[in-house]
Amino acid sequence: MLVIILLCNSIALKYFLLLQIKKLIIMANSHNHSHQHSHDHGHHHDHSDVKNIKVAFFLNLGFTVFEIIGGFLTNSVAILSDAIHDLGDSLSLGLAWYFQRVARKGRDASYSYGYKRFSLLGALINSVVLITGSIFILKEAIPRIFEPVQTKAEGMFLLAIVGVVVNGLAVFRLKKGNTLNERVVSLHLLEDVLGWLAILVGSVVMYFFDVPVLDPIMSVGIAGFILFNVFKNLKMTLRIILQGTPAEFDTEEIERELMTIDGLDSVHDLHIWSVDGNYNVMTLHVVLKSETDMNHLELLKTRIREMLSAKGIQHVTIEFETAGASCCMENCCSTSSESEK
Repeated sequence: MLVIILLCNSIALKYFLLLQIKKLIIMANSHNHSHQHSHDHGHHHDHSDVKNIKVAFFLNLGFTVFEIIGGFLTNSVAILSDAIHDLGDSLSLGLAWYFQRVARKGRDASYSYGYKRFSLLGALINSVVLITGSIFILKEAIPRIFEPVQTKAEGMFLLAIVGVVVNGLAVFRLKKGNTLNERVVSLHLLEDVLGWLAILVGSVVMYFFDVPVLDPIMSVGIAGFILFNVFKNLKMTLRIILQGTPAEFDTEEIERELMTIDGLDSVHDLHIWSVDGNYNVMTLHVVLKSETDMNHLELLKTRIREMLSAKGIQHVTIEFETAGASCCMENCCSTSSESEK
């Protein structure tokens, strides 16, 4: 019962950390937006964040190999399931490190929006690896619930100690950094520390009490937690690839706010999508109440872009029209039944 309570607390703490990660991502986005005009095409003057992520990547990858071997030696599916989790973390860190370097290339003739969407490829690869690994762990763990197999609690205990230390060092390394990106990754690794603490407690209980069923129960819990988050992230990734409107934006509300700007008659053909989940793009047609000169149009564009930038939309393309003008793009993406209304 004590172990179950500790595992529940660990999962609750993990959810708390995930919420903090989401908050920091939003902060990171707004931080990046505020620096877009002061830094030419996103050039960086300090690459220590990349170096810190690189160190965390090699620490995590090295320990993942170590714990896979240890999982087989101790006959513990709980450790193997956490190894799958750490392998996913290693992939995330490695791909983030690689794609962050690729993203510095900026836009070119081949990729006019730049290389930001390459991060989605990394997310898909990571999801496939985690799903495959978790299914393997469940296949091994579920039969052991009904026919428990004795594990080597002493080995599990030693591995858990090393797991807490290695992941703790990675967290400490990233805590030394100043960027929000490093803080996000450090929280994610802190989540791993909590998982190892749960295994540590479980190994102690199994050492003093004959409850081998605890090992597969812990592994099923870890695998279930991994799959839950993988499918949630996979859903978000597919929505971006399919160019769905980002969930944080309400197009009707945006139209209403735009209409508070003097001189606007209406707005149509408004589309919002995200390149990589952080960099958001919008195109829209703005109908003016009356014809005006280029200077006034520039002022209107600046006002519209400032309003949208404050909402987290970085790339805005505007087409101006006069009232009464025919626009072939109006309702261009509607179904035939909607167009007839």
